[in-house]
Amino acid sequence: MAMIGHFDANSVAPAEDFSPIPVGDYPMQITDSDLLPTKKGGHRLSLTFEVTDGQFKGRKVWANLNLDNPNPKAVEIAQRELSAICHAVGKLQVSDSQELHYKPMLCRVDIETQEGYSPKNVIKAYKALAGGVGNAPAAAPNAPAATPASPSSPPWANKNAA
Repeated sequence: MAMIGHFDANSVAPAEDFSPIPVGDYPMQITDSDLLPTKKGGHRLSLTFEVTDGQFKGRKVWANLNLDNPNPKAVEIAQRELSAICHAVGKLQVSDSQELHYKPMLCRVDIETQEGYSPKNVIKAYKALAGGVGNAPAAAPNAPAATPASPSSPPWANKNAA
């Protein structure tokens, strides 16, 4: 037996489900962002996306963009991904990542597997929602059965290595 003192579960939200959502297109928005240092001496933009409608409403997916990195290819990939996000939300010039928060977009979600780690969701594409930016979320997402991504992902696809 372990004495834990008085714990009131009414005052703490239960743990979230972190299992991957099925591969598909989901209406999402960025709810949080932060610029964090990387192990290699650069900085990554850490983004939290949240599904805004459908069966998986409220579920989160994370993305890291290596905007400042010794590897120029990693920077190019991150800038292209940030550009896709900006185009999807209709905000083509930003100086603060918070300018991208709570702007609806359609995200193509996939599942990535990596040896030694649990499968996780990754965002493969960002698009404007049907009907234009700022409209109500699209209808229920197209979510076929989950299929793992190829285990031979290129090194830059490993978001944990940032």
